[in-house]
Amino acid sequence: MPVKAKKRAKAGYMISAVAELYKLHPQTLRLYERVGLLKPSRSQGNTRLYTDSDLERLDVILTLARDMGVNLAGIEIILNMREKMIEMERQMGEFAHVVQQELSRMARTEEKAPKTAIVKAVPRVGR
Repeated sequence: MPVKAKKRAKAGYMISAVAELYKLHPQTLRLYERVGLLKPSRSQGNTRLYTDSDLERLDVILTLARDMGVNLAGIEIILNMREKMIEMERQMGEFAHVVQQELSRMARTEEKAPKTAIVKAVPRVGR
């Protein structure tokens, strides 16, 4: 019988640990959550649990706030734009993959065409 792979649990860091790690007051983390910059999950006891992706996002927030002096409204705009850019990159990658597949298909079709024709016939796309 095949061994079932265990579901990998997401690590969750409590607010006190995150605050200490980043040298923040816990109220700052609560503020970031209240304004929508962070969205930590909650335990069954309603304790905030920060995942590794939450900490990566917090790194960006703190870089923008501490190093660049961006206010909370600016941080929100930048994070939203960043997410849209990541999604666009994903979509462009998918599009490039589809185009590559179509070009490969067309090349295979062209290879099967008779080579003795006087004029090379090119299949029309979209007409």
